[in-house]
This record gives sequence, structure tokens and C-alpha cells, in this order.
Amino acid sequence: MSPGDGITMPGNTTGNTTGNTTGNTTGNTTGNTTGNTQSSTESSGTDAPSPLGDLRAADQGTPWTMQAPTVHMPSPVASKPRRGRVFLPSLLAGAGIAFSLPPWGWWVLAFPAGALLWWRIGGLRARTRLFAGWVAGLGLFIPGLWWATSFNLYGGIVLILVEALALGVACFMSPPGRGRTPALAGAMVLLESLRDSWPFGGLPIGSPALGQAGGPLLGAARLGGPLVLVGLVWLGAGAVGAGSYAVARSLGASAAERRRASAWASLASHHGMEPPPAERTGKRIRGHAKSAAVSMVVVVAVGAAGALAPAGGPAVSHLRVAAVQGGGIRGLSKEQVNPATVLAAQYAATAEIPRVDGGKPPSLVLWPEDVVSLDGLLVDSPEYAELSALAVHLHATLVVGVTETVSPTHFRNEVVAFAPNGRLVAHYEKVHRVPFGEYVPDRSFFSHLANLSRVPLNAIPGHGNGLLRTPAGPLGVMISYEVFFANRGRPPTRAGADLLLVPTNTSSYSTGQVPTQEIAASRLQAVEEGRDLVQAAPTGFSAILNNRGQVFHRSTLSERDVIVATVALRTGRTMFERFGDLPVLVLSGLAVIAGWALTVTTPDDSPGASAARERWRKMRARRRSRGAAAHA
Repeated sequence: MSPGDGITMPGNTTGNTTGNTTGNTTGNTTGNTTGNTQSSTESSGTDAPSPLGDLRAADQGTPWTMQAPTVHMPSPVASKPRRGRVFLPSLLAGAGIAFSLPPWGWWVLAFPAGALLWWRIGGLRARTRLFAGWVAGLGLFIPGLWWATSFNLYGGIVLILVEALALGVACFMSPPGRGRTPALAGAMVLLESLRDSWPFGGLPIGSPALGQAGGPLLGAARLGGPLVLVGLVWLGAGAVGAGSYAVARSLGASAAERRRASAWASLASHHGMEPPPAERTGKRIRGHAKSAAVSMVVVVAVGAAGALAPAGGPAVSHLRVAAVQGGGIRGLSKEQVNPATVLAAQYAATAEIPRVDGGKPPSLVLWPEDVVSLDGLLVDSPEYAELSALAVHLHATLVVGVTETVSPTHFRNEVVAFAPNGRLVAHYEKVHRVPFGEYVPDRSFFSHLANLSRVPLNAIPGHGNGLLRTPAGPLGVMISYEVFFANRGRPPTRAGADLLLVPTNTSSYSTGQVPTQEIAASRLQAVEEGRDLVQAAPTGFSAILNNRGQVFHRSTLSERDVIVATVALRTGRTMFERFGDLPVLVLSGLAVIAGWALTVTTPDDSPGASAARERWRKMRARRRSRGAAAHA
């Protein structure tokens, strides 16, 4: 019941009036009544008694009745805020998430930034939510993917515009009412999963999960991989948003509003009527407070469970390893650097191992990706004999990144392993290639849109599981870009790898943004699979990580460096290695469904939520009418 339904509190007009009456006036009137006025009787010529007086009379035995008039309200229409009121908060929300990622690494910023987007899409119609999410995506990916424009300006801009749509679609899938906390988290997970695989095999760079590699939720990755971190970020953001809303509305309610709310509640309860707007506001505040509490409990519980979950088991043995970084100038394309220079730098850095190994020489030496660049096959080249001799000299297993040109249009990107006796014992060809970096999809089409001279050859996709069986032990390999994909770490671990290797090459990136995100991705892989990890890059970053994602050693960009350390070999399994992404995807889908169910079944007078319930009622009515027609 509302003030226009027959009872008014002080401040509203009740009684006899003459002439024209306009507004929300209710009582006995004469003359013409306009606007939203409700009239019950003709004027009696005397002032009408107060409805509160009538209620007291009714309590003393005097007959008194009250019937709320029928008011025909228009169908709910979603709100249409001005574009600036949607654009700016959404853009700031996306930028906040961007700054939670490396190289800035302010991981905690993801939660208030996400809460800002949670608040902004509340009550908005579907296409405005889509717009808000897309703008937030621009705020995230303009700083997060701007490095792509250094390779091709127009291609980089198109990439940013397309990737930003992921957040827009997620906001579109989320309801505008009470249920948007679980639904937004679930939708963001589903769209992040899509972004991991589409277009052109996916682009996980810029994922909110990478920012949490430096936060307390990192351990949760061993439960559900990077997707569970994405879900926790947005669930935590919803908790911050809902909690802030509840606190702000509670503090903003004046004493007079609370007194009026109490009076309305008393009247509605006495006569069995619908709770008035003030009471519904109180319920909405309590609902958001409960949502915030439940969401925060889930985030903390999952984070704690991840920290306590199996992390690959105890070390079964230890291995002395060396990651060799030759050093050099960054920001140059492959065509601008003489391959002989890169190879000579690697030989020179490797020669420094005895100086830094502390008298404990390594049993495994890792070289970066693509430091041996050949015009033909490795076995037919002089480099083969040189690498074989180096392995014998080191008395160690030597793992080297090699590229071989196999035809005028194709090349092979692979990692090979030489045993301490100089024999080639294993190799792995890169499976997940970099689109527009190592190959051009639909080259005949894109050649009309961009200059493709920087990618003259297409890499041949590999098909292996990434396991190298060597004298140093079974090793799991992810070459460069593959470390960003959770589904590239599981195959070698499931096949028996007890140590992970990441030979990479980020020399073409002039800034440290991509290398720092790659370190974050390596941290996630180490936690997800429960394995220590060794990474080597020609100009950085090279690093040694343990199975809990802790970085023990990290090189300096561009500098020549050799990292020698002892790592643990493990054979245990994590939950993520066992079950993969499927449980998280199922729970995310259920969260979206539950969020919409909560929105269409819970009283919420915000325009967007009312419109959603109205559409739900119309849909059910159409189904019933079709069913009745079918039975007729």
C-alpha cells in the first residue's frame, strides 16, 4: 500500500477540498480532481476525521472499514540514466581491475572496482547493462592490451573492442535486481572461459585471475584453476557492492523516515495489507546485507580451502637446475636481430654456470624458446653437434628452444632435450600458437586488411602432451604463450611430469607488461598442478618458482643472467589436475540461473528488476495460453 492508496501520514493532504486538486491528494473531495488523486466520497461540508482517529474508533468497537481503491499502474519500464552516469563509473570500474593486474599488481583493487560495476548495472535495462559492461571492458583492456597496437595499430584496436565485449555480454546475462551478485560472478566466469578459447584459440592475457597471483586467494587455483579466481573476484566484488549499498542506505535513512516506516508497517500489519515502500526498502537493505555476508563467507571459505588443499604432495626427490638468460635489447622483431647474436649470448651465459652454481653443478640446464633459429632441420645443421657437445661438457640434460624452417611457408617451433651423453632423447612441438605472431589465420583474407610481412611463415601446430622423458626425470613443457592456458599444464602433469618448464621469448615486447603477466601465469600453473616450475627467457624474465607459486629467483629484464637453484620433484595431484574446469563451469551456470530466479521472485521495486519480473510474467502467461490452446 502506498500514500496514494487511501491513507496518508502527516505531510500528505486528507479531508474536504474544493476546486481543483492536483497531486497525490486523497480524501473527500468536491469539484474536479486531476493527476493521481483518489476520491472516495462527495464532500460533506465538514472536515473528514483523521484515518488514525477512525482506527482508534474501530479499536473501541465502532464499526470502521477501509478499502484501498484500485489503481492501474503502468507497466514497469527499465530506467534510462544519462549516458555519462553509466559511462564514467563503468570505465573507472574496468580501469580499476586493469590496475589490479601486473605490472601494477594492486590485486585488492579488483574488489572495489568490480563493486562499482556491480552497483552501476543495478536496475538497468538489458541493452544498457550491455553498454556498461562493454565500457568496463574498454577500461580493462585499453591499458591491458594496448601493447598489441605496437605490432599493428588497427588490429590492436579491433582486438581491444572485441575483447571488451566479454564483460558486456556478462553484464547483459546478469539480472538487474537482487540476484545479480551470484549471476554476475557466474556470467563473468563463463565469458572468461569463452575468452580463453575464442577467437583464434583465445587470449587469456588481461584476465582478473592474473592479478590474484599476488593475493591471498592464489591457493584456490589448485581447486578450480584461473576460472575459480575469476569467480571469487566477482563474488567478492558483489559482496563489497551489496555491503556498501546496505551500509549507505542504512546511514542515509533519517529518523523521520524510520518513524514513518514504523507507522506504515503498523498500519499494514493491522489490516493485512502489502508492506509499504519504506518497509520494502528496509527489506531490500537487509537482503543486500545478507547477500554481502553470504558472498564474503563463500570467498573466504574457498580461499581457505584452497590454501589447505593438496598441493602436489611431498617432494620425492630434488634436482639442481639452471635457467640461462643470454640478455639483449628488447622491443625488436625477429627480423631485426641476427640469430647468431642470440645464440652467442646463450653460449656466453652458459659458460658462467660454474661461477654461480656454488660448487653444485646443475643436472638440468634450460635454454629459452627460439634461441636456436635455423633455416633447415636441426639434425642437418652444425648447431646439432654443438649442442650435443655442450650437454656432454655440462654433464647435464640440456633443454633448448629451436625453430626450424621446413618449407617456404611453414616453420616448426619446438623444444628438444639432449642427454648428458650428447644424445637427442626427446622433443615437443608447440601446440598453442600465437595468432598473428606465429601464424595468420585466414591469411588470404587478412592480407587485404593489414601488412603481414612480420609474420611471413605459419608455425605448424604440434600434437604432443608436453612430456619430455629425460635422464633428469619426466619434465612437463609449456612453450611461452602456452603458459597462459590452464589446459596446457594438465596434460604433461597427468602424463607423469614431476617438474614444469617454461622456455619463453618475450623479447619483442618493449615494456615489462607482458613478461610480468607471464610470471603471474607461471605462478598460477605451479599452483594449479602442484609442481615446481623453471622459466627461461632470452631477455627476461627467467625465474624459479615452487609448487605454491612463490617466486624464489627472478632475473632482470635485458640483462645477462644465470639462475641456479635446487627444486623439488613431486608426483601428487591437485583437485584441478583431476577435474579441470568442468565443476567451476557447472557452478557458474547454476549461479546465473539462481540469480535470475531470485530477481523474478523477490520483491524489488527498482525499474530494471520490475521490468524483468514483468517479462517473466508475460512469458508464463503466453506459455499457459499456448498450453490451453493445445488442449482445446
